[in-house]
Amino acid sequence: MRYQSIILPLGTLAMGVTAQVSSQGSAIFQLSNDTEFAFMLEATLSLSNNFGANTGEVLRAASQIIPGDFESWYREFIFLANRIHDKAEAINAKRFPISAREAYFRSATYYRAATTFLYANISDPRIYSVWDSALKDFDKAISLLPVAGERVNISAANFTVPAIFYSAQRSINTPGNHRQNPFNSTKRPTVIVGNGYDGSQEELYHTFGRAILDRGWNFISYEGPGQPTVRRQQGLGFIPNWWEAVTPVVDYLTKRHDVDADKIGLIGYSFGGTLAPLAASREHRLSAVMAIDGVTDLFGSIQSQFPSNINSVFESGNKTEFDTLLLSLVDNTAVPTQLRWAIAQSLWAFDTPSPYEWLTRLRKFKVDQTVANDIHCPVLVNEGEDDSLAPGQAREMVRLLGSKATYNLFKTDLGAGEHCQLGAESQVAQVAFDWLSDIWEGVSVPHNITGGVY
Repeated sequence: MRYQSIILPLGTLAMGVTAQVSSQGSAIFQLSNDTEFAFMLEATLSLSNNFGANTGEVLRAASQIIPGDFESWYREFIFLANRIHDKAEAINAKRFPISAREAYFRSATYYRAATTFLYANISDPRIYSVWDSALKDFDKAISLLPVAGERVNISAANFTVPAIFYSAQRSINTPGNHRQNPFNSTKRPTVIVGNGYDGSQEELYHTFGRAILDRGWNFISYEGPGQPTVRRQQGLGFIPNWWEAVTPVVDYLTKRHDVDADKIGLIGYSFGGTLAPLAASREHRLSAVMAIDGVTDLFGSIQSQFPSNINSVFESGNKTEFDTLLLSLVDNTAVPTQLRWAIAQSLWAFDTPSPYEWLTRLRKFKVDQTVANDIHCPVLVNEGEDDSLAPGQAREMVRLLGSKATYNLFKTDLGAGEHCQLGAESQVAQVAFDWLSDIWEGVSVPHNITGGVY
């Protein structure tokens, strides 16, 4: 899942509007008339592209969920997760490993989905127990891969980075791909992938991992402070010095015999489109970075759309008044779901009860000219034509990076204009990984590849 915009709901508050924001005119068919439910359903459905969900299962759940009703969302997804889990458990995994693996992947997805709207009450035990079920089923699934995924805990300065390493296929000459492997057959290129504001590393297997492995490269996912498992197991919120999460992963990779240390790429997904460039400004062993999508200043995007009364309170430093104002919205069912969820998720992810503290800390996450100057490798910056999270910021990142950047705009008419090109993962993989292959092979790439260079 990805952090969706809270800008529009905040704007409605300035006009005294509390009804759900209409989804009419959306470029993508909406599965709920609650815009946030529709977005999260789309995020879950998109995982069906790579065995993380089934369309019929998600569409059935969508048909039963009451818009804006958080418990209804939980009930439908926990029901689905439990039923698919039971199917997985009933399969003889030794005889039918593919059947068992695919069922466990789906039940893990649905367990994760069930927790989406629980964070307004961080003492809710389901936040932890259901997540544990998701991790257990995901681990069962990756143990049944042709080359089992390997969970590793990597020591960082003041925390542990949980990661999952997936070894490359022995050959990239898979059916339909007859291109000879241009890379060392023993030491393979490796792509590190990190999620954003609310997404897990597990879902990244479906979003990017299979596409990476199909190209004969290693794939490693990870989580840092503020992200789901680190937040749960270590009680840590987001940190702006994100290199402290990425550098230990690079250290780990350079010690492996099957990794080409000269060909390590980093993907940042959603809010990761800020985190990855921040990491690359200090971690110079990376040979390429992909910001999917480019976000330079999430705080600035939010604040620029604040109603004047909210902005005045925040900038005055009146923490008590600001906190009271925003906290009053979280449990108000008349307030748009987008805003209720965004506040609750943010407080959870930053490990603070204070909206003022959340935004004060978020302000430190910024890709500015100094950060851009300190990035030494090529950077692919994606943008979705209809992405409302941080309008214009992908192009601003390209401007800051200058000749180090390659820009690609994904178009709505091909279903790729959403935030992070949600639901069009094959298009993202085509562009990002063909670009990355050219970078690793020393092929010159243009500054703007929009319109079909790849």
